[in-house]
Amino acid sequence: MSFATVMKRNMTNQVIMLGRRHCTNLLINRQSTIMTPRLILSLRRLSSTRYINNSKNSLNKSELPFTFSPQGPEQVKYTKDHEWVALHPDGTGFLGITDYASAALGDTTFVELPEVDQIVEAGDSIGSVESVKSASEVYMPVDGTVTEVNTQLEDSPQLINSDPLGKGWMVKFKVDNTKSKEQMDELFSLEQYKEFLKADEH
Repeated sequence: MSFATVMKRNMTNQVIMLGRRHCTNLLINRQSTIMTPRLILSLRRLSSTRYINNSKNSLNKSELPFTFSPQGPEQVKYTKDHEWVALHPDGTGFLGITDYASAALGDTTFVELPEVDQIVEAGDSIGSVESVKSASEVYMPVDGTVTEVNTQLEDSPQLINSDPLGKGWMVKFKVDNTKSKEQMDELFSLEQYKEFLKADEH
């Protein structure tokens, strides 16, 4: 995804230089730039392979996204925008951002969540995560209906950092059609996501 695609076009004259250590030639607007997790990771490289191998991009098995059904979710998938999706046998799903994205964002200060009962399609923006340094939109990877949001994030946005694949889940939703399940099949497995992260570092 190119920078032009994901960066907002309403830049003002006030710009800042981002990360001399990481991105000395990139200029962005201090106030109005909204970035996807993928763009943020492109701007702020982590310590590459070592971090990827040690990151915990698997579900916390003691929290709701896993324990919602007795055997756990039937599918856990990952997106190119560094989100995870857990889908249970009854069509209930959970969505959040990955450990890798959480680390790249830094300390979370605010989480915007969608409205309950909102009908969403794959690719729709359903919220955002703001940190002390940037803001990142969150996108729905499959068609569905929002049934619940994690209200704990209103008072404790830091859960996005401390447990992004557990207590830091963002949205609970319902899918009820074949198309949504086909969309799930197109997403990354955990191993594919790890390979994607490695390739994205080069």
